[in-house]
Amino acid sequence: MADVRPDPGPDPDYDVIVVGSGFGGSVTALRLTEKGYRVGVLEAGRRFADHEFPSTSWHLRDYLWAPWARCFGIFRADPLRDVLVLSGAGVGGGSLVYANTLYRPPRAFYDDPQWRDITDWADELDTAYDQATRMLGANTYPRVSPSDAVMRDVAEEMGVGDTYRAAEVGVFFGAAPGNEVPDPFFGGAGPARHGCLHCGECMTGCRHDAKNTLVKNYLYLAEAAGARVHPMTTATAIRPRGGDLTGASGYEVDVRATGRPGGRRTLRAGQVVVAASALGTQRLLHRLRGSGDLPRISPRLGELSRTNSEAILAARTASESVDYTRGVSITSSIHPDEHTHVEPVRYGRGSNLLALLSAVLVDGTAAAKDASLGERGPSVRRIVGELVRSRKTLWALHRPRNWAEQSIVLLVMQTLDNSLTLKPRRFLRGLRSRPGAGTPNPAWIPAGHEVSRRVARRMGGFPVGASSTLVNLPVTGHFLGGAVISETPETGVVDPYHRLHGHPGVHVVDGSTVPANLGVNPSLTITALAERAMSLWPNRGEPDPRPAPGEPYRRVAAVAPDHPAVPADAPGALRVDLPHPTLGVPL
Repeated sequence: MADVRPDPGPDPDYDVIVVGSGFGGSVTALRLTEKGYRVGVLEAGRRFADHEFPSTSWHLRDYLWAPWARCFGIFRADPLRDVLVLSGAGVGGGSLVYANTLYRPPRAFYDDPQWRDITDWADELDTAYDQATRMLGANTYPRVSPSDAVMRDVAEEMGVGDTYRAAEVGVFFGAAPGNEVPDPFFGGAGPARHGCLHCGECMTGCRHDAKNTLVKNYLYLAEAAGARVHPMTTATAIRPRGGDLTGASGYEVDVRATGRPGGRRTLRAGQVVVAASALGTQRLLHRLRGSGDLPRISPRLGELSRTNSEAILAARTASESVDYTRGVSITSSIHPDEHTHVEPVRYGRGSNLLALLSAVLVDGTAAAKDASLGERGPSVRRIVGELVRSRKTLWALHRPRNWAEQSIVLLVMQTLDNSLTLKPRRFLRGLRSRPGAGTPNPAWIPAGHEVSRRVARRMGGFPVGASSTLVNLPVTGHFLGGAVISETPETGVVDPYHRLHGHPGVHVVDGSTVPANLGVNPSLTITALAERAMSLWPNRGEPDPRPAPGEPYRRVAAVAPDHPAVPADAPGALRVDLPHPTLGVPL
């Protein structure tokens, strides 16, 4: 056993630098600060107070992430050749824009061949899921929204009514709508909170202090305990100090000010945790491998990138008398078949920007002669035919007015084994994608299309697709993988303790390590993986209980922190050896 903290030389800025402030980064910041490490968090986005979030999605400077246009908002869209990736930005990462939904994945996730032989992951992660559930304030949505009633009827109609369930969400309902109460989660160590208004504005940033974002829990507690967050700061390089690839002398991290020239400097730390989101982490690691800064990164980097086998559809009515904005962003879900999970999604009143991305819903074609080709997108002939058939509703399809009130967006996810591989572009900056292991990423999901059409009939409206799918570009809000967990660098990128193969002083703790499609929203799983990884670090200056890099895997007992941030009797207290309930496990 050895001290986990290499000697970073004289006067390092931090013991640990964390790149990113999303679910993985915020968990890391809190748990390592509790263990006595000096932690700095680098966040490319800006910091938002609640009142600074956009009131609707039309407030582009505060909603969209497009630094080239001086837009520093919370919602970003990154096109790849095979998928359009939607994600979050800002201090708090994806928690600012995500739909609050906190499910555990089904058994198929733990049994994926990429990692099933390492350990019993369902058992080993159970404590971490429980801790994450309590820290994020997960609870069952207490109402039945108008869209829930539609989904329940559709599930009954399809013969799967028993799969309907109210969603587990990270929102505070413990006070009357809009009323403030003292910290309800962390025994006074956290901020006061306000009861949810059920206004549907979660994904444009909750302006009402009800959404349990990371700046209300993990990151809030980390900063209170001494971690320092650097907003509008982009990490551009990570390299071992003194050219020692073992990292024994620590690391230098080059940063620049986001969105403006200049502001370049170098920070020093004993270790680095990369938590920049699945896509952002891949970009950074590919660049570091190519530049020679971290040349030992596994050649498997970029493989097993996942879209959660996802599609985003909708149904809309032209009626002026309905209002589907009531509720939080996601309030229920159904399983139309054993592999597919569908959730109704909503935006608040006035957030009609995404109406501009709507299109007629057109089925693709199943590759009946060769199943390995997967589900292909629609032909030009089918698109033209559907445009003709839908000519009477085309006027309403793209109309922004009342889009949020009149629409039920449908998030479709699957547990099927499909993937992409991401590699650097040969002549241009950025990454390119191509089909990876398993069947190709589906260009359309038949079960999702069936649900969309049935929901539309129940609403007295019409089904809606995404315009990108007309050119075979599916959409995902849950991009995962690419730096997955494995026992060796020949099979993955990080070891089971989240240390980067070849560079054990660098760790990866975010969605990029997730090895398989979840079929559910990934935030709780990313949080649980981070909780487990950080629980295995020693307190600062103590021996490291984990096996040395390259040694066979063995299960390690969690290490309690010397300086816990939350009182032991609080709901969110760290419980190292708590038995694990089954809250949030989908059927």
